[in-house]
Amino acid sequence: MRLHPPVLPVLATYGNLSVTENLRSRLIMTPEERARQQIDLLLQQSGWIVQDRSQINLAAGPGVAIREARLKAGEADYLLFAHGKAIATVEAKPEGHTLTGVEGQSGKYARGLLDIYPSWADPLTFAYESTGSETRFSNRLDPNHSSRGVFAFHQPQTLIEWATQAAQLNQRLREMPPLITGHLWQAQIEAVQNLENSLAEHRPRALIQMATGSGKTFTAVNFVYRLIKHAGAPHPFSSGSW
Repeated sequence: MRLHPPVLPVLATYGNLSVTENLRSRLIMTPEERARQQIDLLLQQSGWIVQDRSQINLAAGPGVAIREARLKAGEADYLLFAHGKAIATVEAKPEGHTLTGVEGQSGKYARGLLDIYPSWADPLTFAYESTGSETRFSNRLDPNHSSRGVFAFHQPQTLIEWATQAAQLNQRLREMPPLITGHLWQAQIEAVQNLENSLAEHRPRALIQMATGSGKTFTAVNFVYRLIKHAGAPHPFSSGSW
């Protein structure tokens, strides 16, 4: 019987790199390198141009992410620039690393910006921690801010809009005018008020549970109206971001 040497099939090619070669390269990468490769991709999908610090060109686009940017003490894994000014940091961790305790490290980076960098705020307002498969975000303009999970990095223009607002959404939610209750049932009043309190306290995951026929649709319409009218939330059919 004739024996053939094992052959690893090439499934497809992209430029000079086959899928098999790409898989092989990922197998020999460290967890940190794999995380950064995925973070690069996520940033690019959100409109950020990723650059090495040796090839900085802040005019390359509205959003530029610099890898391993130098700070007064150490380096930021990524330093994000929007319209040429520093606006956020990204702390990269290997997949599986717990991110909830990393926020303090991001805070140190926010206060260590070099004087040569123009910035939207000093210290920086926004910070991300990411493993490539999980990403957390904090906005230091929020009252009692804390990091929260997000599905993707925000686009450069979204961060600029938040950085230039007189008050953040959470603050505006705390300053909502009293609910007009004359046209609402008691269950609807409680639902709207409790939901607004939940959002104002930075607890965005909320569930309204009401009985059949108790006016859930009318309750939702009233709440959405107040959110857009008084809190300045983006219209659901606009291009704005929460």
